[in-house]
Amino acid sequence: MNIEIRKLTPELAEDYLHFFDTTPHDQFVDEHKCYCVAWCTDDYEGKDFSTVEKRRKSAFQYVSENIIQGYLAYSGNKVVGWCNANTKADCRKCAGWRLFMDYVPLENPDSDIKVKSIFCFVIAPELQRQGIATLLLDRVCQDAVHDGFDFVEAYPYKETSYQSSNFGGYEMMYKKSGFHVSIDAKLGLVMRKQLK
Repeated sequence: MNIEIRKLTPELAEDYLHFFDTTPHDQFVDEHKCYCVAWCTDDYEGKDFSTVEKRRKSAFQYVSENIIQGYLAYSGNKVVGWCNANTKADCRKCAGWRLFMDYVPLENPDSDIKVKSIFCFVIAPELQRQGIATLLLDRVCQDAVHDGFDFVEAYPYKETSYQSSNFGGYEMMYKKSGFHVSIDAKLGLVMRKQLK
């Protein structure tokens, strides 16, 4: 299988939306399609994300404005995977962060430490467990080095946490890619890879 990883750009907005339109997310179906709108900006005050249609409309706006950051995996012309990866400093005010990530410490704003955060993987069900998430992760790390980041950080949930989802990725995948557990909290793990 030939997989190509492409960084999300405004030109790929329709591909991005189509992937979320047609791919089951988590264990749920349409009513829980998130389009990753809660992990990209602090511009959620006053926004209504209560329906799929409203989340889709916001996603189109966010991708068009380069607010949602991440990577798409293509098999031929079809998107088969997604990874949301953005600057940690830009995402700490996001709705998703405020709801689920209070156990993750933030860097001192006066420090020069740059952290790239990975929030989500969605892989087409028929292609899961075939290494696509690892290819996406590798690309995030390669670009983070090129862009001057000090660390890449990820937040896989623990099986014992309240989350049943695996959208944060798996601990073993991160370990195989050189990440280590920096925090083991009740709700989840914080895993880091040093780049410099």
